[in-house]
Amino acid sequence: MTMSTAYLNGIADAGAGLVTHIGLVDDTGTEITGGGYARQAVTWETAVNGLIRPDADLPFSIPSGATVAGWRGYSQLAAGGTDYGGEDLTPQPFATAGTYTLLAASTSVDHNAV
Repeated sequence: MTMSTAYLNGIADAGAGLVTHIGLVDDTGTEITGGGYARQAVTWETAVNGLIRPDADLPFSIPSGATVAGWRGYSQLAAGGTDYGGEDLTPQPFATAGTYTLLAASTSVDHNAV
């Protein structure tokens, strides 16, 4: 997955712990809001061959009418902080409020690509 230049520069100083929270974005790249949605804290497994993954699946509350189309790594829980990039996902629209679970096994950062 493609991370931003800020992330690539930052890992030299902070390592994998640079991204402390993960959020979801819609198909325009805008972070989802409302309906109980919140960024989720993330801890990372030990890197294996340069690949790191969250150590657990991350459930998100999604409001009615939202479309989940990607995830992004952030430096803090609340809105704001640094958006370090992430990965696009197969868009999933929510006609009614629901839960989206970002699977740890399918979410990774490849530090070999830096």
